[in-house]
Amino acid sequence: MANFTREAIKTTFIRLLEERQFSEITVKNIVEECGINRNSFYYHYQDLPALLEEIIREESDAVIQKYSSVNSIVECFDALEEFASNRRRAIMHIYRSVSRDVFERYLMQTGEYFISNYIDALAVEGDVDRALIDRNKSLIVGYYKCLFFGVIIEWLECGMDEKKAKEFRRIFKLKADTADEIAKILKSQL
Repeated sequence: MANFTREAIKTTFIRLLEERQFSEITVKNIVEECGINRNSFYYHYQDLPALLEEIIREESDAVIQKYSSVNSIVECFDALEEFASNRRRAIMHIYRSVSRDVFERYLMQTGEYFISNYIDALAVEGDVDRALIDRNKSLIVGYYKCLFFGVIIEWLECGMDEKKAKEFRRIFKLKADTADEIAKILKSQL
């Protein structure tokens, strides 16, 4: 029963977040919609920000599960775009709220995960020395996760405009030789 209540709280919160700003949602709104009492809410969640963080973490985990391996910079972008655009209106309401930092933290962590996996795949597939990748990995991952973070934030600033997303994706397609570029940089470090 507790798991059912927890899921009902999350489902209701997400639905409300699709309809209105985060600041306009109260625990009272959620418990009335779910047909539970306030104590049931507080049994599962400390407050609304804790509920929000759990939902964002679950969304991040779901995208990571779906894209368990990425084979290109374009796939990294696609995965992050999906993370940012699942439940579009809700994400925009979060992005424009005081809890924006929670979304941004998970966006950065998710980006780091995908870039790190991509760099690891280069080591397996390419002819770049693993030790060389390991010595430079944090620098490369740091650069690309910040690049992706900035692109996604710019896209959110534009209201998730589809045209803008296509432009960004096109840039990453044009840079499809990124793996070769990274390999050359690493080899030049010898």
